[in-house]
Amino acid sequence: MDKNSKTELEAAAFRHLISHFQARTDVQNIDMMIAAGFCRNCLAKWYLAAAEDNGVEMDYKQATDYVYGMPYLEWKEKYQQEATAEQLAAYEKTKP
Repeated sequence: MDKNSKTELEAAAFRHLISHFQARTDVQNIDMMIAAGFCRNCLAKWYLAAAEDNGVEMDYKQATDYVYGMPYLEWKEKYQQEATAEQLAAYEKTKP
């Protein structure tokens, strides 16, 4: 496979992942951190790092707005639940 095709496929898969996370507002970031070691905020940071690596001007708010599909504070108000003591304990066990 040529480099351009590989990049196109990777970009399509990433867009699908972002779309999936935007649709699955029931999945909390803390649960993603426990199960997978990353969350929407991590994706936003990686997206921002990629922009910086490629000379694209972007700030963290723009990156989170893209990943969340809306301003992060709006998403947080609508969908984020307070982490339970059990979730926090589980996260502490899985943190690197």
